[in-house]
Amino acid sequence: MDTKKSSFTVGIDVGGSATKIAAFDEGGRLITPLFVRATDPLTSIYGALGRFTAENGIGLSDIGKIMVTGAGAPYVGKELYGRPCVHQSEFESVGRGGLYLSGLKEAIVVSMGTGTALVYAREGLPAEYLGGTGMGGGTLSGMSKLLLGMDDLDHVAALAADGDLSHVDLRVSDITRAGSKLGVRLDLTAANFGRVSDLASKADLSAGLFNMVFETVGMMAVFAARGKNTRDVVLTGRLSAMTTARKVFEMLNEVFGVHFIIPEFSEFGTVIGACSGR
Repeated sequence: MDTKKSSFTVGIDVGGSATKIAAFDEGGRLITPLFVRATDPLTSIYGALGRFTAENGIGLSDIGKIMVTGAGAPYVGKELYGRPCVHQSEFESVGRGGLYLSGLKEAIVVSMGTGTALVYAREGLPAEYLGGTGMGGGTLSGMSKLLLGMDDLDHVAALAADGDLSHVDLRVSDITRAGSKLGVRLDLTAANFGRVSDLASKADLSAGLFNMVFETVGMMAVFAARGKNTRDVVLTGRLSAMTTARKVFEMLNEVFGVHFIIPEFSEFGTVIGACSGR
């Protein structure tokens, strides 16, 4: 009888608002990832690992090592539940995860979490951190709480689907009719929240918030792609999986000729990158 146990490489990404976990088996097969929200990093780390192993029938002795990354990674020492832990660079993990999920050998990889980071990733080479912005899920959560009295992003995103941006944003067409002569589309945003109507509904404001964050992140990615002479931009992080993101990035694809990619499991890009760096 074969008594050899499976050996899984587990990745844990301890973020600002949630902990994400994924794993590869020894054959290189990705185990479906998951995330756990918690009020503190330690609770989410142990909760995520416990839930993940239970749902996938993985025993602690089946885990060869745990790759840890993210802002809360310092809360993890050299081992977790007796299994060895290896700390991974978050930016390297972002880059590796984006390339793995997209199948590309080179790309700008954008990680949209609580804030947003941009990385230039090339297969076999160290990732290059290009910078970032404080615009992200934290912005959406905080501004939604102030403007709408809501902070659950899934609920706010559902509300935004029925919003009308013409009640919130100032468009090029609102300030000039010469946009087309200048090579600028009339439906582009001239100023986010530059035309807030007294009649703007919660849905309109929600749509405006998401549009502001996604347009800001998208334009930073456009400039980064131009700077690295590439068209491919891989979007990862929790915000990338929201339906509200697709419309904005499809428009940016069309206008600026950049190829924005939202792959399957995009919200788990960083943790997949961490455990793929074996």
